[in-house]
Amino acid sequence: MTYKETLYLVAKCLTISLEHKNREEIEKQLQSNNIDWDAVVKVSTAHYVFPALYCNMQRANFLHYLPEDLVTYMEHITNLNRERNEEIITQARELNTLLSANNIKPIFLKGTGNLLAGIYDDIAERMVGDIDFIFSKEDYPKAIIILREFGYSEVEKREYYSPSENKHYRRLQKENNIAAIEIHSEILGVEKFRKEFNYSIVEKDSQVIDEIRVLSYANKLNLSIIAYQINDSGFYYKTMALRNAYDVFLLSKKTIAKEAVNALDKLTNPLNCFLAACYEIFSKVNSLKYNNTKATTSYLSIFNRQFINPKATKKRQKILKIFLFTKLRLNILYKAAVYKKYRVWLFKRVSDKSWQKEKLIQLGFKK
Repeated sequence: MTYKETLYLVAKCLTISLEHKNREEIEKQLQSNNIDWDAVVKVSTAHYVFPALYCNMQRANFLHYLPEDLVTYMEHITNLNRERNEEIITQARELNTLLSANNIKPIFLKGTGNLLAGIYDDIAERMVGDIDFIFSKEDYPKAIIILREFGYSEVEKREYYSPSENKHYRRLQKENNIAAIEIHSEILGVEKFRKEFNYSIVEKDSQVIDEIRVLSYANKLNLSIIAYQINDSGFYYKTMALRNAYDVFLLSKKTIAKEAVNALDKLTNPLNCFLAACYEIFSKVNSLKYNNTKATTSYLSIFNRQFINPKATKKRQKILKIFLFTKLRLNILYKAAVYKKYRVWLFKRVSDKSWQKEKLIQLGFKK
């Protein structure tokens, strides 16, 4: 199986609980006994959807088509992730209780927000890293003080920290708690988009579920795309992140995806392009219909080209990585020229040998 065949197979499998046509097609493919399961494990693991793949196969009663040792392994990993997510939910509820007692109302974001909103049939489906939440500008500094007093401290302790935390405060952790936390002041890392998707905007139609505030389904869908397309530069690379795409698919059953994306302004095009890619890899699911524009046609052309010429794609992505790295560094140099606190921080940063090694690895110059 090629990478494209494997990616599209895994994607389609993620829809079989809700899409009858896809379920029938997947069962026929499973019956053919012509699947490279090693490739499926590799791709689904790389995209953080391995437990979701298992859960969908289980709900469809398709596990008997899989190798027994693979089913055993998938079940083990899924159970571990379920246990982890149970602890994350408990931790999030504790955080909500603590902050609410101090008249601060957090809005939980991303994976944790989706778990708390109950968008998954099985909480084991979603692989979650940190617990993300956002506050108003007024509550943001107060929340940091309260959480520090409660026992949270830096995950990565340094002698220096960036004078600007960009969109969120540095990651904090508490002893014996399963997840680190990210305290957001902004949702987007790219400043030019912040005016159309920030706390003030998403708070207006946020929803409260079991006394915990989360985003509306439309904003959940938009954030699932924003997290990859904007914050992780997916719009530049024009690649796919199945974990985000799966969230978009599930949320498209709770809100009209096209309308959610169209409600934005400058963000509409990059989000609509990701929606177009989701429509393709999930085998043209109706709930993922998008605005067919010249931009989406061009985007899908480049998206599909990556599967035809992997070497050219790898070269293109390396050039993009260097471009984005340079763009970010030039912005830092500009701030260092204007603000003394940035100059002091920058000198300490570039003198840090651990940081130097980390960046060389990121750019692919060192393994």
